Amino acid sequence: RNPHPEGKVPYLTDGEDFVRERGAIILYLTDRFPKSGLGRSVGDPQRGRYLSWLSWYQGVLEPVAILRWAGVEHPAIHASLRDYDTAIQRLDEVLVAHPYLLGDRYSAADLLCASPFAWFGDQMPITPALRDWVARCQDRPALRRMHDDAIAG
Repeated sequence: RNPHPEGKVPYLTDGEDFVRERGAIILYLTDRFPKSGLGRSVGDPQRGRYLSWLSWYQGVLEPVAILRWAGVEHPAIHASLRDYDTAIQRLDEVLVAHPYLLGDRYSAADLLCASPFAWFGDQMPITPALRDWVARCQDRPALRRMHDDAIAG
């Protein structure tokens, strides 16, 4: 009964409308609820970087992480998607200089891009700067409340 055309998740319905794919859902929600402060609205000087990180996650990080996990190597992958180490290097370049992907302020781009490192832990080798960033992203008030609620039952 999953309405996603490929039977996958995530899939968000909103009245008669729907959105699928992680980056699109995050963009949809942060545009829909700008007061959350997690997105960057049209006209914001960080809007382009915000959109780029959302797309980069789905177009680069997720595929190279999956291909690395599956042990798939091919020159065409490296030429088009890059490789896992290059993706980690790209994150590290930013996170050595700033606490979050867009600078000093947490965004939904951090939520999305840090999530696989939080879910899969040691299965995804990372640098010290990434480890600290993931810890900061996991130490958010809403995440702590969700965790506390899950434990309470």
